[in-house]
Amino acid sequence: MNSDNISFDHVHLVCRDPKTVAQWFVDKLGGKMGNNYEIHGAPQIHIAFEGATVIIRGQRTGESAGDKSGLQYGTDHFAFRVKQNFDAYCAELKKNGVKFTVEPTQFNPTTKIAFIETPEGISIEILYKA
Repeated sequence: MNSDNISFDHVHLVCRDPKTVAQWFVDKLGGKMGNNYEIHGAPQIHIAFEGATVIIRGQRTGESAGDKSGLQYGTDHFAFRVKQNFDAYCAELKKNGVKFTVEPTQFNPTTKIAFIETPEGISIEILYKA
């Protein structure tokens, strides 16, 4: 199998308040608001970043959210890579009120990481690779 035939396209999030979460991605991380429409009775909002999209949708009629306490199998987080000035970028996020769950740290000799959280508690890693 050759990976040259595929590329990463999007992450799809389901949120209680998709408009608030979508606006957070625009205001805090600089995403660009894209398509905004309803599918199967729930709003669906696209936020574009370089190379990928975050799709945020609301709860559909008849759906119920499960208990999220404790360990969850499946996706733990997703990450955005900072191209330069990691420390300054993280300082700007803090200045803009972004909640950090893991403070910026030197993960290994060539990588710095931090973890932030959306208004609905979705975990996002911010990383820099030298």
